[in-house]
Amino acid sequence: MKFFRIFSRNIRDAALSVIRNFSLSLASVSSITITLLVVSISLILSYNVDNFATLVERDVTIVAFLETTATREEVIEVENAIKNMDGIDSFVFQSKMAITEEMMESSEVFQNIMKNWSEDENPLQDTFLIKVDNIDEIGFIAARILELEPVDSTKYGEGMIEQLVSLFDVVRKVSVGIVLALIVVTAFLISNTIKIAIFSRKREIEIMRLVGASNINIKVPFIIEGLFLGFIGSIIPVGATIYAYNRIYENFDGQLFSPFIRLVEPFPFLYGVTIILIGLGIIVGMFGSWRAVRKHLKI
Repeated sequence: MKFFRIFSRNIRDAALSVIRNFSLSLASVSSITITLLVVSISLILSYNVDNFATLVERDVTIVAFLETTATREEVIEVENAIKNMDGIDSFVFQSKMAITEEMMESSEVFQNIMKNWSEDENPLQDTFLIKVDNIDEIGFIAARILELEPVDSTKYGEGMIEQLVSLFDVVRKVSVGIVLALIVVTAFLISNTIKIAIFSRKREIEIMRLVGASNINIKVPFIIEGLFLGFIGSIIPVGATIYAYNRIYENFDGQLFSPFIRLVEPFPFLYGVTIILIGLGIIVGMFGSWRAVRKHLKI
């Protein structure tokens, strides 16, 4: 009971201190708000870039063309071989007649040209559309499929895909590095702002020491005060992030510039961003207060 009584008193004292030192608290909260807004923007951009790269990699398809003389039995053999191959995510078989029908439905010109084609006269090739688990292995898997009989050729945008994968790897690493750097800068700025605020109350700490308060009794109210400042400072970034991202997602129908660039769905994505912002504000606020008070207690 004594512990809860002391803890509740510390919470009350910390809340009153935030109000009493309103101008200093406002400076700390403003610093937290501005820096967390920057972190929020960076998190959203980084996650959407990574999502775009993942979607592009997921859509990359190996097209395996069969020889025009391939029989039904040979097609089944190729299908079974692909099914048992490691690294295959999914595949779809398209017969040359099915491809012909799709082309005829897409254009009247194709319809006029192809409508009288019989299966024997059809110059198109049966194909397998194959997606892989790991895009880094797409060249190796395409080469293995090409070894199967009666596969005539495989296409997946070779050369360009390898360059695209390398570019995405660089973009991912750079975006993660930027976010981590911003978090470190945020922690430094918020910590220093709170240290300045507590420095102005050095006399208050000295009085507490003179009346016999222990170090822990001096630290706890300031640490809880840092918690309050961090939480209050994260409210505006969280609210602005949720509102702005939802509006952008709705106004652009979940995409930017073209259906090719899809945005991450707001939920549960924004839940994660909210937890990161609030957690970062609270942790840095408490850490900054702890560092500042500890320094003055050493004097």
